[in-house]
Amino acid sequence: MMPCFAAENTLGRLTKWLRLLGFDTLYAGDLTGKKFIDTLENDRILLTRTLRIRNQFASRMMIFIESNHLEPQLKQIFRELGLTADQTRPFSRCLQCNVPIVAVSKNVLWGRIPDFIFETHDYFNQCPQCKRVFWPGSHTRKSLAKIRQLLDFQRS
Repeated sequence: MMPCFAAENTLGRLTKWLRLLGFDTLYAGDLTGKKFIDTLENDRILLTRTLRIRNQFASRMMIFIESNHLEPQLKQIFRELGLTADQTRPFSRCLQCNVPIVAVSKNVLWGRIPDFIFETHDYFNQCPQCKRVFWPGSHTRKSLAKIRQLLDFQRS
């Protein structure tokens, strides 16, 4: 079963990359630590960099993130949970809403995406919540290269 995460507001970049990898990751955003944590389901793994949060909620499933940098943060999570690169599902969640994205017919998108993209791409996904549209492009190739780089630690 895929782990579900909840990241406090100091971990925005990590949240984005966990979502990009396909992990269900809630983000505190504007909520204070306690208010955010009190709303969480018990099966979510809390990700924090705040000692006060770690100490106050020690009974929760939690990973205290040790680094300020993305690659060591991901390494720590994968190591502590025994995750593998095979368990990732890149580009399967909305980076904004955290909702699984769904395939959508190209014809439904006419007039909502740039003409060039409409004419040169055949496969699209959309967030059912915010309606953001995704398609494979240069950003996908760059992100996949970064994902390979970030997860390369598993091959060593």
